[in-house]
Amino acid sequence: MDLGIRGRRALVNGASAGMGRAAAEMLAMEGVDLVICARGRERLEETARELRQHGVSVTAVAADHSTEEGQARILAACPDPDIFVGTCSPPPMTPDHRAITPEQWQSSLETGLLSPVRFIEAVLPGMVQRKWGRIVNIATIAAKYPLELRILSGAPRAALANYVGAVARRVAADNVTLNNVLPGMFHSAFVQAQFTAAAERNGTTYDIEVAKFAEAYQIPAGRFGDPRDVGSLVAWLCSSFASYITGQSIVVDGATTRSTF
Repeated sequence: MDLGIRGRRALVNGASAGMGRAAAEMLAMEGVDLVICARGRERLEETARELRQHGVSVTAVAADHSTEEGQARILAACPDPDIFVGTCSPPPMTPDHRAITPEQWQSSLETGLLSPVRFIEAVLPGMVQRKWGRIVNIATIAAKYPLELRILSGAPRAALANYVGAVARRVAADNVTLNNVLPGMFHSAFVQAQFTAAAERNGTTYDIEVAKFAEAYQIPAGRFGDPRDVGSLVAWLCSSFASYITGQSIVVDGATTRSTF
């Protein structure tokens, strides 16, 4: 299916790996030109080279989008995108909320809430003026279903979901949509590192540790998700066919959570 966004320009933060990369790739496959950003230059440049194989323009900006300097560099490279996709590396897991430090709180707020808000505020006026825009935040299921293990991720993203819902109402008549995707457990660089380390500690394997987690947290699918599951949903929300979907937070979690709405 042609999503009707060929020739559009997208800014994708956190695009060098995982769900951010999957979103960038799905957009590239639809003919969307890209400006992709992440902190690690080497992996980002490799991602850019691979995405160019889809015949689109790809500009890589190595920068930390949670800092003012990084934000300025990224927006200088792409001040007026048609599409903005925001994501980031998740903060540490927190099995005991009492051990969370003020520095960890500040870092998670800067990365998970304030940075995406600043980017949205920067790109939104141009979208409104042009009467077309798509904004998607790849957040976390913990924003809707609190879990002590993911407090540093869930709490800032819950605030972001509230902000997105409010702003979406303001610009809906301008053909600009804002939505959130709330993933559960997915195979990502972060998860790979966490569960590989657990496997080394326990004398097992990555697959065994994933299976143990899926059983302990009662994931009905019995597995973690593929980043492309999220990337394809992001591309759809950015499409010409999704103009009436806005202000929503869509869960993608293999039926882990129990909620009718």
